[in-house]
Amino acid sequence: MDQALKGRGVGSNPPGRFARRTDQAVDDGWYQDSVPDSIATEVRAEAARSIITRNESPDIPFEQSINPYRGCEHGCVYCYARPSHAYVDLSPGIDFETKLFYKADAAQLLRSELARKGYRCQPIMLGANTDPYQPIEKRLRVTHAILEVLAQAHHPVMVITKGTLILRDLDLLQELARQNLARVTVSLTTLDPELKRTLEPRAASAQGRLRVISTLTEAGVPVGVLTAPMIPAINDAELERLLEAAAQAGAKNAGYVLLRLPHEVRQLFRDWLEQHHPLRAAHVMSLINQARGGRDNDPRFGVRMRGEGPWAAMLRERFRLACRRLGLNSARAAELDTKAFRPPGGGEQLEFLLPE
Repeated sequence: MDQALKGRGVGSNPPGRFARRTDQAVDDGWYQDSVPDSIATEVRAEAARSIITRNESPDIPFEQSINPYRGCEHGCVYCYARPSHAYVDLSPGIDFETKLFYKADAAQLLRSELARKGYRCQPIMLGANTDPYQPIEKRLRVTHAILEVLAQAHHPVMVITKGTLILRDLDLLQELARQNLARVTVSLTTLDPELKRTLEPRAASAQGRLRVISTLTEAGVPVGVLTAPMIPAINDAELERLLEAAAQAGAKNAGYVLLRLPHEVRQLFRDWLEQHHPLRAAHVMSLINQARGGRDNDPRFGVRMRGEGPWAAMLRERFRLACRRLGLNSARAAELDTKAFRPPGGGEQLEFLLPE
């Protein structure tokens, strides 16, 4: 079995499902190069014709989203966005973590789309696919530039992240929140440092994410927590502790998602289980299969986020009871203001920092 590379979530680079050619290494007993223990990150600009993605899924509570980046250096082994790398002839494995793309002209594209005649203002989600505050954002500032445009246009925005870099943009988010134009969700998966190290190696620590929740709350920015993914016999026992820690930090709303294993992710996750939890791998997959109609993944709308069956029902009830005890979801989150929107004018261009 492939061993995870230093600081990376997976140790293999399986071909994407659209690959026209695959390579297989064969040991013929002759010379063999040494295997590197780490791989550097490559970052490339991606030419985009549009920036706003429209969503039609009934499982997702937003209609519009922006993904500043393709691929994610956080390296979460379970990431449902990994299969998207197959669309650019790259692997959902190591390539997804090390070959990253950014939308260099994101701010200008956004200004143009918001200024179009007939544009209908609806909240925009940042981070629906890959994290908008992954490490390369510190240098590239794509997400920052997008927030500046939205702030100038008085456009509502929702952000989901597991990165502490979001605090760099606290002033922007605070001003947006003051006008009821911003909401943040922090993804919290485990309080166990060792599990976090293998499950999501380059994401912020649980303590860092809880600090994000408390800092944003103190600044008046509405914050919720997403305990995701819940993985049977891996982190599901932490559900109540995760919710309690988030509530103590200031989160007012909460959600959860059962582990999803679409396309290539299913084998990457199975390999991860065999490497890090070999004695319980079969049990974990058995529980997942029970909640997914006998399969590794169930893509059907309405059940893909929560699952079905006794185990999924028990998780759902545990979540409900914990939220009631902690006062989470006690009040429905206020709808963000869409009436203050003002289409951007022409002329002025935002400063954008390109990589050196």
